[in-house]
Amino acid sequence: MSIKVNGLSKIYGTQKAVDEISFEVNKGEVLGFLGPNGAGKSTTMKILTCFIPQSSGTATVCGHDTTNEPLEVTKKIGYLPENNPLYVDMYVREYLEFVAGLHKLGKITQQRIDEMIEVTGLTAERKKKVGQLSKGYKQRVGLAQAMLHNPEVLILDEPTSGLDPNQLVEIRSLIKQLGKDKTVIFSSHIMQEVQAVADRVIIINKGKIVANDSTENLQNRIGNEIIVTAEFKQNIDRGLLGTIKGVKSYEQLKDGKWNFVAEGKKDIREDIFNFAKEKNLTLLHLNKEEYSLEEVFKQLTR
Repeated sequence: MSIKVNGLSKIYGTQKAVDEISFEVNKGEVLGFLGPNGAGKSTTMKILTCFIPQSSGTATVCGHDTTNEPLEVTKKIGYLPENNPLYVDMYVREYLEFVAGLHKLGKITQQRIDEMIEVTGLTAERKKKVGQLSKGYKQRVGLAQAMLHNPEVLILDEPTSGLDPNQLVEIRSLIKQLGKDKTVIFSSHIMQEVQAVADRVIIINKGKIVANDSTENLQNRIGNEIIVTAEFKQNIDRGLLGTIKGVKSYEQLKDGKWNFVAEGKKDIREDIFNFAKEKNLTLLHLNKEEYSLEEVFKQLTR
């Protein structure tokens, strides 16, 4: 178990930023950590990385307690904070050499810097000062420093903030690749990104965990009905559609295009396909409507 959190709380005055949350993350798992602004995401991440202490509860990283063994924890973790603090007067390579010195990388310093510059796409910008970089490239420098010492755990707070669409694809792919042999926790407000990358999702709201499951299970959890949209090349007699198995109701959207509501939780796409085949109808489109992760998020954090 790479990360184990038990009854973790953080109180600021009278406000509970984190309210007795518990969860675990395994090695080789990418966890999407979601929640509205002020829900407690960044606070939890700061506790796990030993930037701030918890008020109560425990957190361990690779078997080391964040309260009693903070130096051992920080050796195991690579951290990209939300605001990505960088030394803007340093050159990119100079800054990474400085970070390598903090981690005491020694003889492998230059090799690791070369590797991180390549995997984060900083090659063309490596001779510039950090302050001269765009926001997207500054974010890449933050990712490079987080991964420089080859940590077992990566905690990334809004890692794709400020990236353009092409950079987004590259960094998503990198996070997915890193998750094969590391533990990765990342927060994001881009739901498509979480669906594309995360193996599991935790949603936190007002300091409490309101969901902890795979994206697929979360999407199925809120849907009360299965709706399938089908488009036929031909116009079809309405009464004929009543013979399709498993269909509770149906509604015409336009010529040849229909919405079908299933009885219970049955996926009726196969029944509609077989119906079209039996009646010698041309099926142009068949799609099961799904609740998006964004809709799940809205329902759970209202």
